[in-house]
Amino acid sequence: MSLTFFAPNLELSIQLARSYDVDPTPILIKVGIDPSITSDYNARIPSDKVHSFYQKLAEVIPEPNFGLDAGQFWHPTQMGALGYAWMTSSTLRSAFGRLVRFSRSVLGSVDVTTKESDSGLSLVFDFSNESYAPPFRLDGHRSVILTMIQCNAGHDFHPQSVSFSHTKPENTSGFYALFQCPVIFDADIDSLTISLEDADKPRACSNKQLSQLHDQLLVEYIAKLDKNNIVERVKLAIINEMGTGNFSDSTIAASLFMSQRTLQRRLEENNTSFKQLVNEVRQDLADTYLNDSSLTLTEISFMLGFSEMSAFSRAFKRWSGKSPTDYRVTR
Repeated sequence: MSLTFFAPNLELSIQLARSYDVDPTPILIKVGIDPSITSDYNARIPSDKVHSFYQKLAEVIPEPNFGLDAGQFWHPTQMGALGYAWMTSSTLRSAFGRLVRFSRSVLGSVDVTTKESDSGLSLVFDFSNESYAPPFRLDGHRSVILTMIQCNAGHDFHPQSVSFSHTKPENTSGFYALFQCPVIFDADIDSLTISLEDADKPRACSNKQLSQLHDQLLVEYIAKLDKNNIVERVKLAIINEMGTGNFSDSTIAASLFMSQRTLQRRLEENNTSFKQLVNEVRQDLADTYLNDSSLTLTEISFMLGFSEMSAFSRAFKRWSGKSPTDYRVTR
């Protein structure tokens, strides 16, 4: 699948260009991007055209470290459902997890992983799939990540450290002023690290129900985006069929136009199984449904595809260590 970029996310770079008195419209047209496309939440742009746009911007903006200003123009709408799932995450650790899982729905070519040590939790970024990843691109990316974290944790928050794979620029004052932490250049990886305490601290802006609803939207989006993502396709099919109570690996396989054996083989290749995915979907949705006080436990049981409430109660206690009733009392 060719790498593509979520169109509304380009709005950030457009605003950044305008802040330097650069009109982005002629540049967009020159590289083959329709300027009106950034308002279309169903549109995606080939990544090579986006990288050409970045390259043209660098040619007309005189400030070499202009990427550090990118975070000033970030807004969650530029990332679609992922932006709001991030904003409503209960902790930065859960926000990081969502970024790892769903970043390709927005960025396309940047791979994101997490790395934990005894002292901190890092977001690690791999730009090797980018056809054009100059220093200002890496700077802008890290500036945006900082803004995203501060929108969740407060504007006084600063990371434990930040690393850049590019060489040390002539003027580094802007980096230290922005991140207010140790900044490492010529690093082996591009990363941003926060303390474990900050990673797991509850955040006031959290909304578990909203964040999980956004997760479901993202699962659907990615399933449509990547027809080869068998895990997300199966999860979406399970979600669609679960309420009927009449689903199995054979019926899900048929809905995906493949044999039961092919489905089993492809899930094994992804180190999972149909039973494991059913449990994951049920566990995620159960948490969402139990936060809705208008739903009875019997209704939730049937919505999750259980034949009786006792089966749901046993499964939920296995997942969480609590009965559904106790969970509702203590949540």
